[in-house]
Amino acid sequence: MDAAIKERVDDFIRRRGLRRTGQRDQIIESAFSRDEHFTAEELFDRVRKSSSDISRATVYRTLALLVEADLLREIDLGDNQTTYDPNFLDKPSHNHLVCIDCGRVVEFEDSHIDLLNDCVTRRLGFRPVRQTLKIEASCEQLRLKGRCPNLIASRLSGKRLRRKR
Repeated sequence: MDAAIKERVDDFIRRRGLRRTGQRDQIIESAFSRDEHFTAEELFDRVRKSSSDISRATVYRTLALLVEADLLREIDLGDNQTTYDPNFLDKPSHNHLVCIDCGRVVEFEDSHIDLLNDCVTRRLGFRPVRQTLKIEASCEQLRLKGRCPNLIASRLSGKRLRRKR
């Protein structure tokens, strides 16, 4: 885990008058061990592989603390689940392209979108703080080739896929 994140967590826990615990440390370490989105259940599964004595409730409470500390961001990727984004501190203005066929999520940054966001918010009398954009799109691979490796992998892993509207 990045030293800056560890320092911010320690500072937040101290200010809130909480104790550092081994379980909380394991959950935080696991949450920031990868640069990818996750749900609370996915994090719980990850943590349970390394330590079977961590409860689901402890994972949910720790996630709430990390969101409150502004270290994780809750995002809605359209699958009726709260998804957590651990890398928005490095990239505060990043966007998501979500495939409605296979569930694949692609993060992207675009300076044109950032500029447009800045122009619109200032014209309307606001100062931009952060911005996210979610684009839902159909999978090109499925449309062009009739099959998508991401869809197959998602189904094999048991991942819940979005319902098409």
